[in-house]
Amino acid sequence: MATDATGSAPGLRVLRRDDWDKWYDTLIRGFGGVPESTEERELWNSLTEIDRSLGAWDGDECVGTAGVFSFRLTVPGGASVPAAGVTMVSVAATHRRRGVLTSMMRRQLDDVRASGEPLAVLTASEPAIYGRFGYEAATFHLNAEIDTTRVRLTSLPAGTDDVRVRYAVPADVLDSCEAVYARLVPSRPGMLARQPGWERLELLDPESDREGASPLQCVLAERDGETVGYARFRVKPDWDAAGPDGTVILQSLAALDPAADAALWRFLFGIDLTSSLVVRRRGRPVDEGWRHWVSDIRRCRPQLLDSLYLRPVDLGAALEARTYQAPVDVVFEVEDAFCPWNSGRWRLRGDAKGASCERTADAADLALSIRELGAAYLGGVSLASLAAAGRVREVRQGALAEASLGFGTAVAPWLPHGF
Repeated sequence: MATDATGSAPGLRVLRRDDWDKWYDTLIRGFGGVPESTEERELWNSLTEIDRSLGAWDGDECVGTAGVFSFRLTVPGGASVPAAGVTMVSVAATHRRRGVLTSMMRRQLDDVRASGEPLAVLTASEPAIYGRFGYEAATFHLNAEIDTTRVRLTSLPAGTDDVRVRYAVPADVLDSCEAVYARLVPSRPGMLARQPGWERLELLDPESDREGASPLQCVLAERDGETVGYARFRVKPDWDAAGPDGTVILQSLAALDPAADAALWRFLFGIDLTSSLVVRRRGRPVDEGWRHWVSDIRRCRPQLLDSLYLRPVDLGAALEARTYQAPVDVVFEVEDAFCPWNSGRWRLRGDAKGASCERTADAADLALSIRELGAAYLGGVSLASLAAAGRVREVRQGALAEASLGFGTAVAPWLPHGF
């Protein structure tokens, strides 16, 4: 690890349970220093995987933090693949440019490789930071601010009127909601199977997050007595000279079919004393049905944002773990400076049934870095678009179209919650 004139390099070690408070305080300070609620702090304490968390220490002072969550990530084809969820990364402002972050990323990826996880994923507070470690945006989401006084829902799917929507106490129906979520996980790349304890994240409701809105509310969508969807939201009341002007703030929504989905959106559009529906945080999938039901997409003010960043840690295993919507037989020339074990030529053969990926001495068809493969891995970014940006070089004519089609997916990848 590099040092500079400001002092020696901090020491790096695996976190100890009795150091968690000091370690976590360092993290909070790195993100502005605003203390979290007791509820939030207790939740993250319980979810922290101590043996997968690192601290950089300057004497007794914690000056750097990084952790990993053991996730399973849905990939194209529906398989649930082990993925290291990189999280809680910070470096004290007093210790910048001493190689602290690089040393934590180096140790982390070495450990992830040793654990047999083919993928590492993260959400980036500052995207520019993580490209040098091989991460690239692989999923995107839509935020929206919908003027529900002017935007109507039209052409709703058959069966919408058969779905009953009813209020429920969020904690009381958590199991029903989690059952719906679990059924959806295999259907969309980028979704995370919730490990025990993570369901509590959905009910986290500190007053500091409400911005003047109500406590968390919940409705269930039911058909023939079965729960087929849910929505969690807050309502922020307001009035002006013209009358009520409240806002519905959507936190999460899940539905097993288009009719249940439409019934939930129709409910949210029609809440009394409100004039707008705001979708933020993790947003919604970029291909979701509501965009085709609204009468005026411009008055929804959609905003496309980056979400999950991904890097293959074991390239061969990662490419073998997913399927391909069209047959591919392509040789990649891969550059990976930070994880050089991935560098070199790899032959990928795959289709909708499975894939193999092995080292080869054959001539390259496409040349790219690990970042481009990370971006394209879940099907949300096409290799052709990366080539148009000069980030993928076609060596064999026709290879780009073949690979770009094969890497695509029928539904857009999406990350449903942060970590």
